[in-house]
Amino acid sequence: MVRPHLPLKALRAFEASARHLSFTRAAIELCVTQAAVSHQVKSLEQQLQVTLFKRLPRGLMLTREGELLLPVLRDSFDQISHTLGRLGDGNYREVLNVGAVGTFAVGWLLPRLADFQAKYPFIDLRLSTNNNRVDIAAEGLDYAIRFGTGAWHGIAAHPLLPASLSVLCIPAIAARLGSPVDVLNETWLRSYRADEWTEWLLAAGVAASLPVPGSMVFDSSIAMMEAALQGAGLALAPPLMFSRHLAAGDLVQPFDTAVSLGSYWLTRLQSRAETPAMAAFREWVIGVAKP
Repeated sequence: MVRPHLPLKALRAFEASARHLSFTRAAIELCVTQAAVSHQVKSLEQQLQVTLFKRLPRGLMLTREGELLLPVLRDSFDQISHTLGRLGDGNYREVLNVGAVGTFAVGWLLPRLADFQAKYPFIDLRLSTNNNRVDIAAEGLDYAIRFGTGAWHGIAAHPLLPASLSVLCIPAIAARLGSPVDVLNETWLRSYRADEWTEWLLAAGVAASLPVPGSMVFDSSIAMMEAALQGAGLALAPPLMFSRHLAAGDLVQPFDTAVSLGSYWLTRLQSRAETPAMAAFREWVIGVAKP
């Protein structure tokens, strides 16, 4: 594609002036005089044969043409700045965007990220957490680590870790639990999935006809487990994700009974071709997750 001459100085002067709606502030940002900025913008208007600003007594106002040009330039300059930052000290840095359900991120992934960074120092990992409801395309994610069965439409999924759920609570509450039926005398802490406690009771041999206690519902497993650590009640959660709390004695698992309603999966859009950074992360996380 043959491009016409791009007046970069004039475009930069316009973009800064449009963001600030002021030639003076743009001049301060660009370390030039206000007259120089005004001249560059005027030159651009003459070249394009349009008016980009309405000059007001107190500042500037974009014309329709200026409003059309600003977002294109702003995004372009942002991409240039981002790419230059990735080049860093002469080494190309690839950005990797990963979303993870909060329980997995805090309980398993974060303690191991130093190993990933040591092995792949030129990958900038950007991690966001969620409550297992994620839209990979809309959120611009390369990968999402989520809990489920592995069956998501249009999604390629690699199994990572099992996530059997068991009762977890503080030692003071565990001391009141002589048998599984005693959980009916305590407050239940649960996620938006209402079937988890029912499945656990069936696995533990507790009659489904017995009245259930009150419960607190959380949209985040991290918040739910913080409530459990504060002694608010009994939580159903994967012991593997809270091994540090169990080892420290902050939490206990009063019963061996566990139910499996899903696993943790590494997922991406099937239409998304793997980049080198994605392939490196996939190989690393699957390798580390192997027993």
